[in-house]
Amino acid sequence: MEFRVGEALIGEGYEVAHVDLLIGTKDSPVGIAFANALSNLSAGHTPLLAVLRPNLITKPPAVIVPKVTVKTMEQAELIFGVAQAAVAKAIADAVEEGYIPKERAEDYVIIVSVFIHPMAKNRHKIYYYNYGATKLAIKRAMSNFPDVETVLYEKDRSVHPFVGRKLTKLWDPPYLQIAFDIPDLEEVISIISQIPESDHIIFEIGTPLVKKYGCEIVLKLREVKPNAFFILDMKTLDVGNLEARMAADATANAVVISGLAPISTIIRGINEAKKTGIMAFIDMLNVENPVAKLEEISRNVSPDVVELHRAIDAEHLKPPWDIAKQIKEKFKVLVAVAGGIRPENLSEVISAGADIVVVGRAITKSKDVEGAVRRFMAYLKPDTDQFRIMTDF
Repeated sequence: MEFRVGEALIGEGYEVAHVDLLIGTKDSPVGIAFANALSNLSAGHTPLLAVLRPNLITKPPAVIVPKVTVKTMEQAELIFGVAQAAVAKAIADAVEEGYIPKERAEDYVIIVSVFIHPMAKNRHKIYYYNYGATKLAIKRAMSNFPDVETVLYEKDRSVHPFVGRKLTKLWDPPYLQIAFDIPDLEEVISIISQIPESDHIIFEIGTPLVKKYGCEIVLKLREVKPNAFFILDMKTLDVGNLEARMAADATANAVVISGLAPISTIIRGINEAKKTGIMAFIDMLNVENPVAKLEEISRNVSPDVVELHRAIDAEHLKPPWDIAKQIKEKFKVLVAVAGGIRPENLSEVISAGADIVVVGRAITKSKDVEGAVRRFMAYLKPDTDQFRIMTDF
């Protein structure tokens, strides 16, 4: 008994073809679904067999299921004709070219879910796009594409064309974290609009901003940077689970919990962040022994990022990044460093083990915001897709 899954998208415009496909033996769940599809009709989504011409079905037999509700005869003709023939030819060629072993053609059945946009008009494009998408989906199904390693490699690199980049993990350090502590939304919007696009720049919504405008300020800033990584600096000291949930509900990508909070608060905050799919930062501002605090926390759960934070009022004291490597190696977390970081000492900070360098006034108070950012960016990696030419696998 075999059960395989394939998918492919080919083409452009209204004629774009997107095929989802199941292929399996007749005694598999695909065989059951195949029989059910032909015996349980649905208005607007009538299944049909793939035929090379009237009275000549494919081997393996294939049933085509329209994804879009068919409302007009013009749509019906594109399904019961152009797409039907394209899918059938792709299956026959897949057998001839060896994607489906010829000796197994009688054992398999195929379910092909086909997308035809209601505005699609060009029959030539519809035919060739659906032919290509079906054959590619078969090839992928029979080779079990993608493997797990490919998925893990691509998950933070790939961009969905209808959504854009949604970076949910910080997987490629170092990052520049720009901190906005200015309690003036208009000024923040003006500054953030001047910051160049980069997937190695993330944004911290500072505590003064959160206190003045609430968690929903994330949504305001997403109007300017819709796909940015936003960290909501709640400096949570109590009800960790509640504040982490508030951050997630506001579409923040991460929440900051104070390392001064009770252990139970920190643990609940981290657990809630993990549950809702956002990252948990622990800010060690004024924590006398960050390593000891982390040892206590890590008996239960691990944060995603530990921030070694030297306060503005304490920038004359010892730099906070001297224990970055120790924390990274011992607790397997990312380390952010904040406090007095400038382009002149950035290479020193990164060499000391910082995965995230937090910069505030050196950028937000600059008369040339973009220029200030670019001076920091000189020490970062190129953007993820800068040197990729990506059409397909």
